[in-house]
Amino acid sequence: MKEDAEGQRTQPGTGMDGTDVPTGQPGYDALAELYDRRFPGPWERPLDRHSVDAFADGLPRGGTILDVGCGTGHVTVELAFRGFQTIGVDPSERMLEIARKRYPSRTWILGDAHFPADAAPVRAAGPIVGILARFSLIHVPPAEIPGVLASWAANTEPGCQVLVVFQCLPDEDRETEEFEHVVAPAWRWNPSALAKALDEAGFAETWRVIVRPDEGHPYPECHLSAVRR
Repeated sequence: MKEDAEGQRTQPGTGMDGTDVPTGQPGYDALAELYDRRFPGPWERPLDRHSVDAFADGLPRGGTILDVGCGTGHVTVELAFRGFQTIGVDPSERMLEIARKRYPSRTWILGDAHFPADAAPVRAAGPIVGILARFSLIHVPPAEIPGVLASWAANTEPGCQVLVVFQCLPDEDRETEEFEHVVAPAWRWNPSALAKALDEAGFAETWRVIVRPDEGHPYPECHLSAVRR
């Protein structure tokens, strides 16, 4: 916990004011309403939108995008407005309840970061042209990341685009580091280490952007794009 210039407590890495957050890491079900109030729209910073624009511009319109860790669904629906079929996946039932209530015509699936190959909407969708994972892989223990990425590769075709966004670790001597997160356990990744994990799973890096910390974001963040070979 730290204090900002006005003396209010803030939660490192989350962008959430800590004054009305329970102690510990209660999870996204417990904090879904607070999260929804704190993040009422899809973008916190202009680059968030620009990186998703760049991701979407490389995909065929009408194709299906899987939004892994979709939360309350704002970005999933933004992509639907751009002409894509979208499927939002999240492990939090309460977050999905909010998404379903707000966007009832969209498709929402309860699931973790692994590719939801057994879900009927995914089977019916045909080839997935893109996978988006914005601040969701940070909650996957690093030892489990290779299995998650392998599941993505096993269920996609060459040319599938991936965009992963995460709090990053600039220290080249370390691949990962657990960091303080108010909602759930979380890990920062060295961008090159995560790019290597993607490469080993079958996804070649196409670009990355590193965003410097600011008042609401105490860690640098990486937007990392890759394509299925």
